[in-house]
Amino acid sequence: MEERWILIGLHETDGIGKKTISKLLSGQHQLTDFLDYKEGDWIAAGLRKDQAVRLTKQFNIDWIEQRQESVYKQGIKVVTYLDQDYPILMKETVQPPWVMYGRGDLNLLHAQSIAMVGTRMPTVYGRKIGEKLTEQLCKAGLTIVSGLARGIDSVCHDAALRANGKTIAVFGTGIDNIYPPENTSLAERIAETGLLLSEYPPGTRARQGLFPERNRIIAGLTLGTLVVEADIRSGSLITADAALEAGRDVFAVPGPITSPKSRGSHNLIRQGAKLVTCATDLLEEFRLDLPNAEQLPYNRGRSAESSETSNQGIFPVVKLSSDEERVIYLLEQEEQSLDQLVEQLNWDFGHLHSVLLSLIIKKQISQLLGTKYARV
Repeated sequence: MEERWILIGLHETDGIGKKTISKLLSGQHQLTDFLDYKEGDWIAAGLRKDQAVRLTKQFNIDWIEQRQESVYKQGIKVVTYLDQDYPILMKETVQPPWVMYGRGDLNLLHAQSIAMVGTRMPTVYGRKIGEKLTEQLCKAGLTIVSGLARGIDSVCHDAALRANGKTIAVFGTGIDNIYPPENTSLAERIAETGLLLSEYPPGTRARQGLFPERNRIIAGLTLGTLVVEADIRSGSLITADAALEAGRDVFAVPGPITSPKSRGSHNLIRQGAKLVTCATDLLEEFRLDLPNAEQLPYNRGRSAESSETSNQGIFPVVKLSSDEERVIYLLEQEEQSLDQLVEQLNWDFGHLHSVLLSLIIKKQISQLLGTKYARV
């Protein structure tokens, strides 16, 4: 039997985790020897009695072959640390997974990629920034890696697909258990042109601790991690920490100073994360040879005349009055009804209607059902 499948068998045995496998492989043991181990052999190798009992009962060639057949039937591809095509960047991390399960294009494990993460409850501003930056990075040729979570993760995955780019979703569950359930359709779309990835055996359900642990894979697969929008306790900051631990760069998008959803990002910037206002801010850090990078908005070194007619940062420059900017600020926090705007701005209805109409014409806001307005 191939050693890689013996490793997969260990990985899928109940109660045998990464640290136990590391302990076994750090000793004078060959993977093929494990197939003949008895309870006393496992204990002599440094395992607890309960682990030894479980391995003696469960771990054998027949059981491994059953697992192999099950994986193949589900159309799941497996990459192990022993394989030549195991991603090099992942091997350079502190705790690379011994086994990873994938659905989709495994070649993306070797693509130049960037992690994009953020809050599960983004503002309109955060969503828009996530979409625009994802579009720019995909057009430049980068693959987007995120965690399929609600909020910014989902925004970036979806934006990558709409830009005909590539994206990898790293699960905190088994590859056959999509979480959250409402992202099932998104996951299926990703599997068609991108990659679904997990270190957890098929059948693993969501539980506390798995999602923060998988963040090290999001960070480890990529050149750097970009925090799009995050509050001070956002789980995306765990991914930023994992990136630093792996020796990777951390980037953050600034937001409104009054927005709680940007406090985590601002804190990262204060600690030394690179501030990002457009894709080029990130790309110039790596000096990547990407085919379409020159087409991105980038104003450094341009003449004043050319910069006036070019895109600056993420959005095209649109001249706004002070009153229009006040309305934009409110709508960047969340959608607002007409009554809410009247109450907060204390303007007469005629003036507010005029400002709203001007912003719609300038394609800065849109009118929704129920006389509600949203930032475009």
